[in-house]
Amino acid sequence: MAGPQGNSMLGSLGRLTELRQRIFFVIGALVVFRLGSFIPVPGVNPDAMSSFLNQQGGLLGMFNMFSGGALGRFSVFALGVMPYISASIVVQMMGAVLPSLQQLKKEGEAGQRKLTMYTRIGTVGLAAFQAFGIAVALQKQVGAGNIPVVYIPGSGFILSAVIGLTAGAMFLMWLGEQMTERGVGNGISLLIFAGIVAGLPAAVMHTLTMANNGELSILRVFMVIAVVLGVTAFVVFMEKAQRRITVNYARRGGGRQGYQNQTSHLPLKINMSGVIPPIFASSLIMFPATAAAWIGTSNKSHWLTSLTTALSPGEPLHDVLYAAMILIFAFFYTAIVFNSQETADNLKRSGALIPGIRPGRSTANYIDGVMTRLTTVGAIYLVLVCLVPTFLQNAWHVPFYFGGTSLLIVVVVVMDFTAQIQAHLVSHQYENLLKKANLRRN
Repeated sequence: MAGPQGNSMLGSLGRLTELRQRIFFVIGALVVFRLGSFIPVPGVNPDAMSSFLNQQGGLLGMFNMFSGGALGRFSVFALGVMPYISASIVVQMMGAVLPSLQQLKKEGEAGQRKLTMYTRIGTVGLAAFQAFGIAVALQKQVGAGNIPVVYIPGSGFILSAVIGLTAGAMFLMWLGEQMTERGVGNGISLLIFAGIVAGLPAAVMHTLTMANNGELSILRVFMVIAVVLGVTAFVVFMEKAQRRITVNYARRGGGRQGYQNQTSHLPLKINMSGVIPPIFASSLIMFPATAAAWIGTSNKSHWLTSLTTALSPGEPLHDVLYAAMILIFAFFYTAIVFNSQETADNLKRSGALIPGIRPGRSTANYIDGVMTRLTTVGAIYLVLVCLVPTFLQNAWHVPFYFGGTSLLIVVVVVMDFTAQIQAHLVSHQYENLLKKANLRRN
């Protein structure tokens, strides 16, 4: 039988109407996303398309996983949210280079609306370009048994594919923005998370079937589970890790006390760039491999076939280039999203001082040096997380569904979603305390 405290807690949770509505909205939006991933674009043989993707892999395989299998079914959501993510990253990068966009970033909400408009326009252009390229390329492809992927190639199929895929990408962009505004967490990240997790049950069943048939030993299954749990724990630890720089604030005290020093901290994350470096590195390194595979298949070119093999995951050239690109993008993107000089100026304006460091340029140089060391550690961490699953697949020959990038995305999204729910709960408890305090005063 629940006591008064338990009934109070249940009653408090029952009053969380807003949070409950936000969670239900997120669930409903994810259901719409999954239903839309089964609405096909006319003119494509689904069986031939599926077998073609299984043969190719590469960039198409990664996109198919991020879209929850929508590309394999060639549905209206086949492009997923990748055009929107690419457009957002391009706008952010251009904002660090073009003075006009830098000025918009300083104009507050009005400037942000213009940047959002530019991102949406870029999403339309990228989605239409990608849809056109995929439609044209698919007309020449065949699946298992030399069955054509497209029933009736021609301008009619290209037009319908471009319109359908572009409209689907724009709808997902709108759906993600609505989830961010009316739900909990980042909507675009939740859509990617749903796409990745959608294929997990089938992968688990496939692994269990292999173990049951003797194709995979029980020991290796437990070793895979242990590695997955270990990598997940490592990702959680590194994503929460911070370097806290001590900061002193000089405050005017009352009476004869004069100025009083108050100590605080400037938290700096180890992985400031998030999951952007692995996503960019994967896209750039897999694009030439996929293009070479398509062209090589059509023209029967041996050197293109060799290039495709060399750039396949698990090959030394692929792993070296992948690691190098992650390192480069980690430093590049961190430099875009974090400005040490701006941080130093903000500290100076608020009367803050790092002990032993002069305000202004010296503080900026100190923070920049700390961020350089943190980014080095964060970049190495990203390389390890992204390459461990590849080494696992090659060494043990196990069907490991999660790649490093997808595992990183899943963990980070779950952490962000949990943190925002906790923030809503803390906010609700704080409001209850204020109400009780006001009632006591009255």
